[in-house]
Amino acid sequence: MAKERDQHSYTRRRQAMVTRHIAQRGITSSVVLNAMGKVPREAFLPPSLREFAYEDSALPINEQQTISQPYIVAYMVDALQLTGGGKLLEVGTGSGYAAAILGEIGDDVVTIERYETLADSAREVLGSLGYDNIEVVHGDGTLGWPAQAPYDGIVVAAGGPEVPESLKQQLAIGGRLVIPISASQTEQALIRVTRVSEHEFREEHLTEVRFVPLVGDAGWEDRHADKRAPVAREVTQRPSREASSMRTSELIAEAADPIDDIDEGNIDRLLERIGDSRVVLIGEASHGTSEFYRFRARITRALIEKKGFDFVAVEADWPDASRIDHYVRHLQTPPAEWTAFARFPTWMWRNEEVRGFVDWLREHNASIHDPEKRVAFYGLDLYSLFTSISAVLDYLDEVDPQAAATARERYGCLTPWQSDPATYGRAAAAGRYRECEDDVVATLVALINKRMEYAQQDGERFMDAVHNARLIANAERYYRSMYSGYSDSWNLRDQHMFDTLDSLLSHGGHGTKAVIWEHNSHIGDASATDMSARGQHNVGQLCREAYGDDAYLIGFGTHSGTVAAASNWDEPMEVKQVRPSLRDSWERLFHDAGMPACTLPLRHPASRELDKRMHESYLERAIGVIYRPETERASHYFKACLAEQFDEYVWIDQTRAVTPLASKTLDGVPDAYPFGL
Repeated sequence: MAKERDQHSYTRRRQAMVTRHIAQRGITSSVVLNAMGKVPREAFLPPSLREFAYEDSALPINEQQTISQPYIVAYMVDALQLTGGGKLLEVGTGSGYAAAILGEIGDDVVTIERYETLADSAREVLGSLGYDNIEVVHGDGTLGWPAQAPYDGIVVAAGGPEVPESLKQQLAIGGRLVIPISASQTEQALIRVTRVSEHEFREEHLTEVRFVPLVGDAGWEDRHADKRAPVAREVTQRPSREASSMRTSELIAEAADPIDDIDEGNIDRLLERIGDSRVVLIGEASHGTSEFYRFRARITRALIEKKGFDFVAVEADWPDASRIDHYVRHLQTPPAEWTAFARFPTWMWRNEEVRGFVDWLREHNASIHDPEKRVAFYGLDLYSLFTSISAVLDYLDEVDPQAAATARERYGCLTPWQSDPATYGRAAAAGRYRECEDDVVATLVALINKRMEYAQQDGERFMDAVHNARLIANAERYYRSMYSGYSDSWNLRDQHMFDTLDSLLSHGGHGTKAVIWEHNSHIGDASATDMSARGQHNVGQLCREAYGDDAYLIGFGTHSGTVAAASNWDEPMEVKQVRPSLRDSWERLFHDAGMPACTLPLRHPASRELDKRMHESYLERAIGVIYRPETERASHYFKACLAEQFDEYVWIDQTRAVTPLASKTLDGVPDAYPFGL
C-alpha cells in the first residue's frame, strides 16, 4: 500500500514538473512532453535523492557526474525535432534517464558511456523498466557507434571543443545533431547540426549551456586518468587527488591572514586589498550563523570609519530596512506603524548580531551633524509586495490625492491575493486570472513622470516611493515567474536587487560607496559556479560586469557548528547541528589547513601555485533559511571555482547560531526602534 502511495505521488509530481518546468517554458512537442511524462526519473536516482526527482535541477550520480536538469533534457531532445520512430544515438549515458526519454520516442536507441560503472548501472535500470529498444555501450562516445549508423538524431550530453567529424558522418540525410561546444571546458554554446546532403551540413546556435567536458579521441584530452579503465584502476587514481588536497591546504595555511578577534581584530591587510573599491559585497554561507554576521559587521564598520562608505544595502525588503534607516539616520519623518521583519524568516534580521551593528551605526551617525552625510541602511529584496503598495499609497495620499486614487484602483488588481501573492502567480501563469503587469507598471511610470514636482517637496521620501513602486512591478513579475521556471524567478529577483543597488549609487552621485550584505549565492560570481549551467546570474556577477575591479566580492565558509534554520519554509526556527564538511569540498580544504579563523586573498594570491589551486573546481556548501542535513549533499552543495567566484574568502572553522531577539530585551528603546514588537 505504501509503495502504491509513493508511486502515485511520483506520478503526480512528474506531471506537475512537465507542466510547470517544461511546457510552460516553451516546449510544445507532443512526443517530447509525452516522453517526459512517462519516464520515472526517480528510478535513475539513489534512494536518498529521490525526493528531489521532480525538481528542475541537476543531481549528483556516481563518478562525479550528474543527471541533467529535466528542462535541459527536454530542450535538447526537442531540438532534434523528432516526430516519433527512427534510430537515435546518445553520447554520455550517465544515469540513463535521457536515454529512456529517447527510448520513448525512437524505434532504436544506442547510448554510449565512457565510465563502465555508469554504463552497467544504466543498463540494469533501463532493463528493469522494460526498455528493450535501448542498447548501452561502454566506449568512447566522441567516435560514435558506426555499427548502427546512420542515425536520425544524435544528442551529446557533454561539451566538446568542436563538433566531432565522426558524429557528423554518422547522421542520416536530414538528421540532426545537438551538441554543446566551446573553446573552454566551462560554458558552451548549444549547437544544432543538420545534415542537408552527403557533403553539406547546416549549423545553428541555440542557447548557452554548461556541461561536463566531452572527453575522448575527438574531444578533450582526459587530464586525470583513463576513465574507461576497470574500477580497480580507477581506485589507484584517488590518492593523487588526496595528496593534492593536502598540499592545497598547506598553501592556504601559509598564505592566509589569521583572524584574532571576530568583533575587534585588526583587518588592515584586508582593507589594503579592498583598496579604492566602490562596492564591497560581503557574503555569508548561511542565513543563521553568528560569526558571519559579526565579522561582516566588523568589516563594514572599518569601511565606514576608514574609507567613508555611504550606505549599507542588505538582502531584505525595502520597507523593513527603511525602519532601520529611520532609526540609524535619526530621521524626523515617522516610520510606518508596523513591525519590521515580521515575516518568515524572522531570525534572519531580527537577531542580536544585527541589533549590535544597528545600534553602533545609530551612534556613529549621531556624531555627523550634516544629515546628508549620515550612513544609510537600505533593503534590496522584493518580497514586500503589499507592504510596498501601502507605502506608495500613503505617500501619494499626502502629496497628490488624485494620483493616489488612480494608483489605488490600479493596485486593486492584486488585492484578492494579498494573503498569498504566490497564488496570484500560479493563477496568472495558468491563464485563470488577468495579469496585473500593465497596472503596476503604469503606476511606476506615472510616479517617475512627476519626479520634478514630487522631489521638490521631499526628495528623500520621493526616492523611497519610487523604490517601493519599482519593487511592486518587479515583485508582480517575480510571482508570475515562479511558475515558468526557477531560473527565471531567481534571475528576476537578483536583477531587481542589482538594479536597486545601481539606482542608489546613481542617486548618491559620483564617488558614492556601498557595502552589500547578502548570501554567498547572491554575491559570489554565479558564472564561476553550477548556477550558470542552469542559466542563472546573480548580484555579484552583475556587479563585476558593471563595475569591474571597483566591486570587491568577499565569501564566507565554515566546517561545523550550529546554525539557526528551519526544516521547511514557514516552519519554526531550530538550532541545528552543522555536519562536518564533505571531502572534496572547499570547506574541507580550509578545515585541513588547521586555522580557527582567517582571511585568504584570492584577487591578489600569495603565489602562482596557490592561484592555480584556487582556480580548480570543488564542492561548496550553501545553507539558506532551510537546512536539511539528512540530504546535505543534494540540498546544500554545488560545484564552484573559488578564485573566480570571490576576491577574498573568510574562513571560520567552528561557528554557532545567531541569537534571535526576544521581546524582553527591547524595554526602554525609542519609539522608532526598528525591532519593536
